[in-house]
This record gives sequence, C-alpha cells and structure tokens, in this order.
Amino acid sequence: MTEFAPDFADAARAAAQALRELFPPTPLQRNAFLSERYGADIWLKREDLSPVRSYKIRGAFNAMRKRLTADPDQAHFVCASAGNHAQGMAFACAHFGVKGTVFMPVTTPAQKIDKTRVFGGEHVEIRLVGDFFDETLAAARVFCAEAGAHFLPPFDDPHVIEGQASVAVEMLQELGGPPDILVLPVGGGGLSAGMTRYLAAVRATCEVVLVEPCGGPSLTAALGAGHPVDVPITDTFVDGAAVARIGNLTFEALKTMAPAQVHLAPENRICVTIQEMLNHEGIVLEPAGALSLDVLPEIADRIAGRRVVCVTSGGNFDFERLPEVKERAMRYRGLKKYFILRLPQRPGALRDFLELLGPDDDIARFEYLKKSARNFGSVLIGIEAKDAASFPALFERIAARGFAFRDISEDELLSEFLI
Repeated sequence: MTEFAPDFADAARAAAQALRELFPPTPLQRNAFLSERYGADIWLKREDLSPVRSYKIRGAFNAMRKRLTADPDQAHFVCASAGNHAQGMAFACAHFGVKGTVFMPVTTPAQKIDKTRVFGGEHVEIRLVGDFFDETLAAARVFCAEAGAHFLPPFDDPHVIEGQASVAVEMLQELGGPPDILVLPVGGGGLSAGMTRYLAAVRATCEVVLVEPCGGPSLTAALGAGHPVDVPITDTFVDGAAVARIGNLTFEALKTMAPAQVHLAPENRICVTIQEMLNHEGIVLEPAGALSLDVLPEIADRIAGRRVVCVTSGGNFDFERLPEVKERAMRYRGLKKYFILRLPQRPGALRDFLELLGPDDDIARFEYLKKSARNFGSVLIGIEAKDAASFPALFERIAARGFAFRDISEDELLSEFLI
C-alpha cells in the first residue's frame, strides 16, 4: 500500500496551490439563515461551486498530477464511478491532455453520463458495464491491467486524500484559523480523512462532527469492529456517500474518532434539508452534499454561540428527483400518509368515506380494485395534510365509521412496492 508523504501538511498545501491552475478557492460563506435558526455563526464551505460541482475534482487532479510527475509517459487513466469521481477525473484528463476511460454502471442516469462526457471531451471514453457497481469496478480493473493504464481510486489513495485535504488548507486561510466545530460528510472517507489529517498536522484544534447516511453507515460499522467491514446498503438515495466499505487508508485517519462524533442522517430527513436550502437560500445540493447541514438539529445545543463550518460537498442534483425529494420530505414531516382501506362494495361507500376527510386533507393517491366476487374492495390511498397533528383525528373518524384500514407509511417494503 502506498504511504502518505512524510510531511502531509506540505503535500496538502502543494495540492491546493496546484489546483489554482483549474479554479480559485471555493467560497467560504457565512449563512445568515442557518446562523439565525441555530443561534450560531455558521459558515458553508461551498464545494458544490467547484468546476464539477463537487470536491472530487481535487483528489482526482492531485493523484493524476502526482502520477504524471513520477511517470511522464503515463498517458492513460481509468476509473469506475457513477458520479462525481468520474466527472473529476474527466476534467483532469482534459486538463492534462491524457486519455481516460470511465466505467459506469448501465443504470447510471443519462445526466451524469452526459456531464462526464462534456468535462472530458475527446480525451475520455465512457463504458457502461454492469447493473451494479461491483460489476463495474471489476470490469474497470480487468481493463486497466490489460491496457497498461493507471487506476484512479475514488477515495482510498494517499494522493487522492492529499487532494481532498486542500479543502482544509483553503478553509483555514479563508477563515483565518480553525472554526470551533467542523461538520463533514462521510462516504468512503477521502474528504474527512484528508481534512482531519491536515488539521492534526498543523495543530489546528477544533471539534469534528462526522455525518453519514443511515442507509450506508460504513464508518460507524468500522469503528464498532475496529477495522473496515462490509455493510449492507439499505437505501441508495444518498448515492454520493452510501458506501458499503470505508477505505483502509481513510479508516487509518479516522479510527481515533469517538463513535459519538459520528451521526447517522435519515434519508427522508435529508430531503427536508435539500428542500429548505433550495427554497430559502437558492442553494442546490445533492443528497451527500446536504449531509453536513442535515445534522445541525441534532447538535443544536453544542453549536449555539460557536463558529461552525459545514462542508457542502456536492451539488450535482438531478431535478428529475425533485418529486421523490418532496415525497420523502413530506413523509418525514408526517404531512403525508399512505394506507390501505377496505371499502364495502356497496353504492355510497366511497361517499361515506370522503365525508370523513377534513377541509385540509388532500387525496394525492387513490387506487381502487373492485372484485365482483367479494364484499369488500381494497383501496390504496395517499393523503396530504397541512398539519401532521390532523392524522390521528382522521384515523379515529375512519375507525369509528367502521372502515378497516392499515397505515403503511412506515412499512418500507410495502411502500417501495406500492408507492
């Protein structure tokens, strides 16, 4: 395994300086909306404003720069990625004028494929292989060996980690010193490992809060086991951070973190955060990019009156996902319920049910299957309300009227199948 540079701080500063060939430091902006809400001094390190709308360009560029310095004849790079790492590598390939082959799953959204192609231009070839990322990664590694190319990992690589550490270099320069609290998202661990390692190297003391999605808690599992382990991905919504296994190198940098420093963010709550930042601030964040903001309600007592920096790690959001974001946000807030109703197959039964709805109850989904050989039919119904507190009274009225029903709003299996 390749080791880190003897002086990690110098390597990170060199990476930050080299990146100025591509773009200026990403902005560090005080956010008045969040500062007022939490009674704190909250700043956002806007990695969503990099040329590829993600911090991933940093690690890809630095690793490619280091490789080309060591071997100027290396003219072909390969990666496997369904998103931001692919775009970062494509951008770096175009900058250095080298060939890149990007392997992406067949199921990758067209928007991400198109953006990768735009960033790489004539320098990058995209190959769609496999329905799942493990298949894509295996194909990329086989091709890389056969072609004599250099494989560029997304996070578990010392030069990638050095590149991601440049975020901390810029943050300290822009802020004039460390914040009281630094909030970072965690997926494979490249960003959090790089930034925390740099802060330790320059003896910049601050409290670190890490956030990963509930559907892929790879760091939480690794801290519990004492080493990286595979975790099942139970929800892929936060696709930029739902990683089945944290990297070996990244875990080395993070293994001293106390479990209490790592928070798990529910995917439906992240949708609320995405909506709020879009509606209140006009800031477009992808799910992984919203992680550092999503945890703020959980640590509100700790951040009050203190200076906080949250890294918004990416803004590559496909607006075709907005209906899903709205749906999940409403369900998290308790403003939307789904239930299966047993409706008597008699004239007027539906009217009797509708009369039970309140003035602010809106039917958002209604599917009724009438079966002539039965006395009852099943209805899948979705209700939107203005106040979550109105649902208990509605359910009481339905039960009192004699209608049998089952609330399936929190049944993940049924919800996924029916909704």
